[in-house]
Amino acid sequence: MADDNTLPQDDNLSVDPDHAAGELPEDPTAPDLGEAEGPDGSAPKEAVSKTDAELAELKDKYLRLAAEFDNYKRRTTKERTDLFKTANQELMVALLPVLDDFERARNATATADADAVRESIDIIQTKLNKTLQQKGLTAMETKGGPFDADLHEAITQIPAPSDDLKGKVVDEVEKGYYLGDKVIRHAKVVLGQ
Repeated sequence: MADDNTLPQDDNLSVDPDHAAGELPEDPTAPDLGEAEGPDGSAPKEAVSKTDAELAELKDKYLRLAAEFDNYKRRTTKERTDLFKTANQELMVALLPVLDDFERARNATATADADAVRESIDIIQTKLNKTLQQKGLTAMETKGGPFDADLHEAITQIPAPSDDLKGKVVDEVEKGYYLGDKVIRHAKVVLGQ
């Protein structure tokens, strides 16, 4: 198989040893610009100096652009690193009151009765659910619905209690959750057969 980067060989082409080090041989049909005079009789040195000035200006623009791009890369890398370090900060700050409530409930369990403990746990769970919903977390509704492999993970199958539950979710072992529109945990379900 031939390499696509190779050029076809032409037996009529020869390499001049004086130009083999990267210089191209002069084209005999090209005009000789080094000895021509301008229309006003000026020397070609003015054209060369003008070209050198343009080259220096373009080189300066290139160097400034390259430096600006390097600075941009450095700045965005630093911003990305800072974002990874503090990505969960907002969520953690929102969960701190729930953590405080758990601590207060634990301290109160020594003297409280079981109903008061149960009530405080219900309040804390409601507060936690509300905080997580504000951050975009929503629970999946699976029980009684059709099985969807993109959303559910089937653990086992049992005989369906009724004909309308065949091939559907009979029970939910573990809730599934969305964060925005993305599934972050699949629901573990039991299917009816």
